[in-house]
Amino acid sequence: MLKIGEFSKLSRISVRMLRHYDEIGLLKPAVVDRFTDYRYYREDQLPIAGRIAALKDMGFSLADIVRILEVYDDREQMEKFLSVRQKELEKLSRETAHKLNLLETARRRLRKDKDMNYNVTIKTIPERYAATVHMTIPHYEDEGMVWGILVQETCHLGLIEADPCLCAVTFLDPEFKEENVELMAWKTVKGNYPDTEHVRFRTLPEVTVASCTFKGSYTLITEVYAAVIEWVNANGYEPNGPMFNIYHVSPHETQNPDEFVTEVCYPVKKK
Repeated sequence: MLKIGEFSKLSRISVRMLRHYDEIGLLKPAVVDRFTDYRYYREDQLPIAGRIAALKDMGFSLADIVRILEVYDDREQMEKFLSVRQKELEKLSRETAHKLNLLETARRRLRKDKDMNYNVTIKTIPERYAATVHMTIPHYEDEGMVWGILVQETCHLGLIEADPCLCAVTFLDPEFKEENVELMAWKTVKGNYPDTEHVRFRTLPEVTVASCTFKGSYTLITEVYAAVIEWVNANGYEPNGPMFNIYHVSPHETQNPDEFVTEVCYPVKKK
């Protein structure tokens, strides 16, 4: 039998934490002297202490670890616990990467000698024939799903791209949506093609837009939207349909966000 101090040294768990583990039923001493209240542990409890430390390092809470230790020898149950935790950490990693990207973008902008200026112009985009996919996706960042469907369902059709070839997404919701985002992706093409399960070939009408093209990460896009709206309001125009983004240089061409080229298009008419 090991005194609590000896067990603490061997397990690399502080005496204070061992007492807490005892209180919550996570790792109870083998024997507690009823006269002195001294705690004693068996040597075969050291592997359990190791399991607890390993699970803590994976980010499991102590309450979770209590439940996990009850089924530790059940491979199927353990696989479920580990799989859920892995997905949680992967989500956290993506969220952290996004926040780091926002911070880096903000720092780069602070280091610039002058503020970014977004030049807004009025232009007319002529009538165009396009492959379109209209669907609802879980979140804005899942836009790649729509392009994947368009490519997958048209790869056998031998599409001939229009010149210029415009790849864009029209956002159909009247407001910002945290989930279940309705949009239509479209790519301009030449020729005539049969519709597929999700892809519809159609002629999109001419549209007059307030346009602003910028280079850089999509994290800047909210600022660009604000600049476009401010320009529209200041120059006697009003909204005239759902906005869309044309992706001139996208993740399809480069993995460097600083090289993305996006054109924000806000359909308008004179007041």
